[in-house]
Amino acid sequence: MPSAEIITIGTEILLGEIVDTNSAHLARRLRDLNIDIYRTATIGDNTARIAAILRETLARTDIIITTGGLGPTIDDPTREAVAQAIDLPVEYRPELWQQIVERMARFGRTAGENQKRQAYIPLGAQAIHNPVGTAPAFIVEQGQKCIIALPGVPREMEYLLENEVIPYLRQHYQLRGLIKARILHVAGMGESVIDEHVGDLEALSNPTVGLAAHNAIVDIRITAKSNSAEEADALIAEIEQTARQRLGQAIFGVDSETLEAVTLKQVAARGWNLRALEIGLAGELLQRLAKANNPCYLGGQSLPDGPDLLTLTESAASDCALGLRLLPTEGQTDLEIALITPNQKKLSRHSYGGHPKSAPAWAANTALNLLRLETRPA
Repeated sequence: MPSAEIITIGTEILLGEIVDTNSAHLARRLRDLNIDIYRTATIGDNTARIAAILRETLARTDIIITTGGLGPTIDDPTREAVAQAIDLPVEYRPELWQQIVERMARFGRTAGENQKRQAYIPLGAQAIHNPVGTAPAFIVEQGQKCIIALPGVPREMEYLLENEVIPYLRQHYQLRGLIKARILHVAGMGESVIDEHVGDLEALSNPTVGLAAHNAIVDIRITAKSNSAEEADALIAEIEQTARQRLGQAIFGVDSETLEAVTLKQVAARGWNLRALEIGLAGELLQRLAKANNPCYLGGQSLPDGPDLLTLTESAASDCALGLRLLPTEGQTDLEIALITPNQKKLSRHSYGGHPKSAPAWAANTALNLLRLETRPA
């Protein structure tokens, strides 16, 4: 099984001016191909530093994929850096220049001399035509190892990855297996408690099982390697069934399902409507409920403060109402939750000791889970 590393290139990423989404996308697709990902890195637009990290990485891994630095300006150094890393010059490819000229002409523009930089790639490299942008990509082979340079624009990178790079990797490394993953979402149980229930599953080698905590929600990631999607699905299904038997109703969803969407679906299934009220959450709960786009949610209010929370929530006047108030105190944050349904009225208090900036997300998840449990099917 080949190994891979991802290097994103761009000073704007290094300085935090833009968020790198390319690494996550590449990692998921390489994982699906059954390629081991050793690490990812980000480096600024400096030719010597890029060349140095490429040489270092090439010594330990089979596949290097870079994104960024293929534009027409002086601070787009990837072509020269790759050439330096393998001790070769760059060479001008007239066919690449012609592709750039023709693409610019389709938009009624004339390619400038600075864009001619994009027609230079390392000597002997395999050019990758880019029909969705002006920056040609390329592959440099070093024995059984390779460096694949892709554009930094996410849509261009994704297109070339699917249509050029993945077919190349499948053929070059005779890839036959694949990796699939499934994520189970758990609420109402802490990470350490979940670990007590599924710790033995975390010791498995295939599928592998891992936990990740996110503000009152814990993800259980099940990842299987196999020669076919069907075999991988079967491996995952067995572990998922075991996890569900042990954790029961604490598991509320899988993969892209959200707590708010699942909860509103249950509210709607009972024929109820929901209104919400929050104090001190800066819109966290209201925005998430609105984004779930379920007609049973009738909207809500964000108030600076108010009297008794249960009284305020009752005034929302719908089948179901959820009220939250964050109460920061020294060293911790307290949360009041008022929950009103046709079956009950309840006021509860909860304590949070994490970072204050994470308190609104924790509060929303804690409250939504209470409503989920109240509205779950019998």
